[in-house]
Amino acid sequence: MGALGNPEAGTELHVSLEREAPSLGTDPYRACLASVLAVVLSVLAVGGCAREGTGYTFMNNPFFDFAREGCMQAAADLEDVECLYIGPSEHTEADQIQVVEDLITRRVDGIAVSPSNATAMARALARANEVGIPVITWDSDLLAEDAGLRTTYIGTENRAMGVEQAKLLQKLKPDGGTICIQSGGAAAMNHNERMQGFRDTLAGADSGEPPGERLEGANGWAEVAACPLYTNDDFPLAVQQMADILASEPDLDVFSITGGFPQFVDQAYRQAVEPYRERIESKDLVIIGADVLPMQLDLLAEGLSHGQVGQRPYAMGYRSMEVLLQLVAGQSVEDPIYTGLDVLTSAGDVEVFRAGQTAEAADSR
Repeated sequence: MGALGNPEAGTELHVSLEREAPSLGTDPYRACLASVLAVVLSVLAVGGCAREGTGYTFMNNPFFDFAREGCMQAAADLEDVECLYIGPSEHTEADQIQVVEDLITRRVDGIAVSPSNATAMARALARANEVGIPVITWDSDLLAEDAGLRTTYIGTENRAMGVEQAKLLQKLKPDGGTICIQSGGAAAMNHNERMQGFRDTLAGADSGEPPGERLEGANGWAEVAACPLYTNDDFPLAVQQMADILASEPDLDVFSITGGFPQFVDQAYRQAVEPYRERIESKDLVIIGADVLPMQLDLLAEGLSHGQVGQRPYAMGYRSMEVLLQLVAGQSVEDPIYTGLDVLTSAGDVEVFRAGQTAEAADSR
């Protein structure tokens, strides 16, 4: 069985960054709809049917389709586990809180959630703690002061993701330059941690807490006044923001993205950056992206991105199911559990990455 059915399988890439045990490896990615990705709520819950002796039910509304695939595969591999998806059709922080509160009212056996607003989610999860429901976070964590409300975090080491983006940039622009950072929501801890890692690495100093301190000339790096940009996971808005800043800042050196936002609508992204193709090809204008979904691999191969630092959502979904089941069984788990990163910087990297995906998919059948 390959990586589709076994997180232990892996694919060699330009750079493969592991912080957890190698068992998580590199996970396959498939295309997903922007409408699905726009729903940032991710909830997995161990259902109460276990109390009736019929097995556990895990309910998951994904941040990525790939996390859902991992969840589904875990359900197939683990005994008496069913993976379902739940969540609102529109992403708002209030909707996310409501879903979690409903799960608590139903007295599910455990909850895993990717908080879009860490502070607000902590208030909801405090009630889960009060009634004895185990909680884990994945993809995005709670604030440090609220970490005691969950047992563990599963996912990307988000600060490290920003660090790797900055390292790519340092190689491409060793003398520094002007930067615009595009992020998700201002209260999203995962994106703030990525921004901190990016800023701190370029500045050569530790700012202490997310989202880090603005770059105001340290080591030659400076953020333009209009940035950072916050997309609130609105992908068309992300493209418009990008187009607007490139037009209003004709001498901008770097556009760096903490998520996939404008690249997820790849045709619109192409239209936004096409007028700057010559600057991009000469590396006068550098674009650093996050994630390695299929449309983003195309953009990198076409030379419309200079590097992508990719997460492993399949492993997040799979591992979350395993950990929830362990907690229900009264077992202890590590905290945190990092799922690793993949760094791609060329069309050659894309070719290797896709070849690995094809091989893994064939092995799993």
